Amino acid sequence: MIRYLPYFALAATAAAAPFAIEKMPNPPGVDPQIGGMDTLPDGKVVAAFHRGEVMVFDPAAKTWKKFGEGLHEPLGLVAESPSNFLVMQRAELTRLKDTDGDGRADEYETVFDDFGMSGNYHEFAFGPAKGPDGSLYIGLNVASNGAGIRPEIRGKWSEIGDLSFEEMIHGDGWGKRAGKAGRMYARVPWRGWVLKVSPDGKSMEPYASGFRSPDGIGVDQDGNVLVTDNQGDWRGTSPLHVVQKGGFHGHPASLVWTEGWNKGDPLKLPVAELEKMRVKESARFPQGDLANSPTQPVPFPESWGPFAGQVLIGEMNQSRLVRFLPDDVGGFRQGALIPMFDGTSLGNGNHRLAFGKDGTLWVGKTHLSWAGAEGLVKITPSGLDKLFTVKSVKLGKDGGKQALRITLSQPVKAGAEGVKVKRYGYLYHKGYGSPKTDEAEVKVEAKVTGTGDRELVLALEAKEGAIHQVDLSSLRDASGAALEGKVIYYQATKLP
Repeated sequence: MIRYLPYFALAATAAAAPFAIEKMPNPPGVDPQIGGMDTLPDGKVVAAFHRGEVMVFDPAAKTWKKFGEGLHEPLGLVAESPSNFLVMQRAELTRLKDTDGDGRADEYETVFDDFGMSGNYHEFAFGPAKGPDGSLYIGLNVASNGAGIRPEIRGKWSEIGDLSFEEMIHGDGWGKRAGKAGRMYARVPWRGWVLKVSPDGKSMEPYASGFRSPDGIGVDQDGNVLVTDNQGDWRGTSPLHVVQKGGFHGHPASLVWTEGWNKGDPLKLPVAELEKMRVKESARFPQGDLANSPTQPVPFPESWGPFAGQVLIGEMNQSRLVRFLPDDVGGFRQGALIPMFDGTSLGNGNHRLAFGKDGTLWVGKTHLSWAGAEGLVKITPSGLDKLFTVKSVKLGKDGGKQALRITLSQPVKAGAEGVKVKRYGYLYHKGYGSPKTDEAEVKVEAKVTGTGDRELVLALEAKEGAIHQVDLSSLRDASGAALEGKVIYYQATKLP
């Protein structure tokens, strides 16, 4: 059993990260795996659980109250008001309403269900993420050839594929047919897509394609839709995408639902052709080094000081969260990923994130038979103004050379000479995952500059498309503290 204790510095030279981490009690009689979560104006937390309950947590009393139940594998939730919640079930986006003020939902309204379902076990549905104009974004998984389909489907059936409808029905001998289905497939509408839905559910726009398992879907402070996907086929390692309207983001199965599609089975297109079509990753999570299963992205509030302007991302398998620091280069938003909460009692299974109005960070956990945990964790920050951490990472020029400019929250007093950089990539191919490719040490010239010695300039030769791993573990501030987040993974999709 994991014990959750307030975090303290592990050594005198460790980064004195001022975060108190506390596990909340689980609701009695409920499978405490959290699929969706949001905060309310009064500081309470609303959560949707794996077995279909929606419950409200009172942090002051540390008690749970049931709001709704009977939902089918809810994997996302947005609170529109204290009595009105949007929940993404497997089969539909549902609005739960408390119309008589007794704290329980008495109306379950289908907001949107105009997408296909084949009965395949892998057809999860994620979201909604709410855009600045109130639009709702949902992400739909592709199906897996770990199983076939059911005789009754919802939506149009695509004839594109090696197996007919009758052959796709799961049953005796499926193992012999599975390979012809494609490792991941999209034989019913909008599988592998992000859809943009109006708040009333009456209109839908197919927003972007090319996703495998978009469990992490969110909107950043600039209104960009963000999606984290998981390593798998056509995913050498887990990517973060800043979603482009009308863009194809790499997994080909979903292309059959592109308007006017006439190129046959997209799973059989040459890799080179798909490479030209796809929107490249804005960041990549090196498998095993940084993350294995990244989840929900949420923007930091201004109250989190040096982290303002960044995005926080959950991670299922490892005992950390991850920060995304955006950098716009040549009209493309790419950036750096940095681990957060390493060496703390956070634990793994970090599935859903939500900030309260008071700056409290709530983490909802799950495992769903994979690596993970369960329950609700509260993270309370304090003294962030004294924290030694990275505030921004920008790829540009310095004296005619390419350079990474790293802005820090405190002056650098020692260790710049010990900074190390290496780079590598991952294959874009139909195989499951990828080894690192083109690994190389990168020569770097480091200097401390900027107002109050708060900028580190690393002159180096960046490679387009590569991840640049920057080891800053040698840096120290005036107190001798190391950085909170000692390694930067910068994705140079474009060069300046």
